[in-house]
Amino acid sequence: MPKAIRVVLADDHALVREGTRRILEQHGDLQVVGEAGDGEEAVALVERLRPDVAVVDIAMPRLNGIEATRRIKAISPATSVLILSAYDDDQYVFALLEAGAAGYVLKDVPGQEVVEAVRSVNAGEAVLHPVIARKVLRRFTAAGEGGDRPSTAPLSQREQEVLRLAAQGMANKNIARHLSLSVRTVQVHLSHIFDKLGVASRTEAVIHGLRMGWLRLEDLS
Repeated sequence: MPKAIRVVLADDHALVREGTRRILEQHGDLQVVGEAGDGEEAVALVERLRPDVAVVDIAMPRLNGIEATRRIKAISPATSVLILSAYDDDQYVFALLEAGAAGYVLKDVPGQEVVEAVRSVNAGEAVLHPVIARKVLRRFTAAGEGGDRPSTAPLSQREQEVLRLAAQGMANKNIARHLSLSVRTVQVHLSHIFDKLGVASRTEAVIHGLRMGWLRLEDLS
């Protein structure tokens, strides 16, 4: 039996942590190994427990989610950080992605989406709530206006299809189902995309595609 995904929860509201723990631990492949009520405690827990995933809120006392994410990635690069927050302000979104967050989910999503987001970031996949994805799109669309862009991406047609679906936040298994491919083939396509674009993650690949104008608003619908 595969090992359970070990999770640390960081939120200053005990009720939110309790509810999130209950949702996650309904699934045998997820195990909450620690809870933190502030950012400094979250960093200390990650340093001690080395979880697979840290689910982090933004507005926490002592150390906010942005700085907590930055420190978590510095002390435990293998820990994937999933932001679970009520805030979608641009200043938070871009600061957290820059700090190394692998995913950003808003608290208005159903519990099952949080479960899938934890699994996805643990598998090395990017998870961006559609609202967050659109913010990223607008930022890079605006930044690139008037600039020179290549007319085509240095990707094959299939790789462009995979990148567009990744930009929608689809997990590898869902991309595979959508394109009638094996999960392994999707992983190979993503690896080729990373190599061609000179990036190391899905989030970076999607942001690169947005910056270069290869992805459009309708691609994230």
